[in-house]
Amino acid sequence: MTIQLHNPAGVAAPFSRYSHGASAPAGASWLHISGQVGAGPDGAVPDNPERQMELAWDNLFAVLADAGMTVTDLVKVDGFITRPDLVPLYRSVRERRLAGHATASTLVIVAGLVLPSLLVEIQAVAAR
Repeated sequence: MTIQLHNPAGVAAPFSRYSHGASAPAGASWLHISGQVGAGPDGAVPDNPERQMELAWDNLFAVLADAGMTVTDLVKVDGFITRPDLVPLYRSVRERRLAGHATASTLVIVAGLVLPSLLVEIQAVAAR
């Protein structure tokens, strides 16, 4: 199954590597991935923002794999970061981890996450 990406004429181009919309064919199996944070298997949260982002993506991809899906099955990815200065880093890590797959995407700067030490949370929807 192929996710179809939508970037219609007449809408400003995306600000980074994502698509304005993504759709899956009828009858697809859907997976909603809860927000994944930058915590290791032992629950430890590193201080380093990039390491937290890498762990959040590792955790998201682990859930995706557990459902028998891969990065190209992602339809929508939503990122939540706690500081505006993290935007370029988040975009860079997202683009590398998605390996060219430009899902529909939202990035929001929030006042905080469930633990003060968390700097990033990523949730997603996939279909196969």
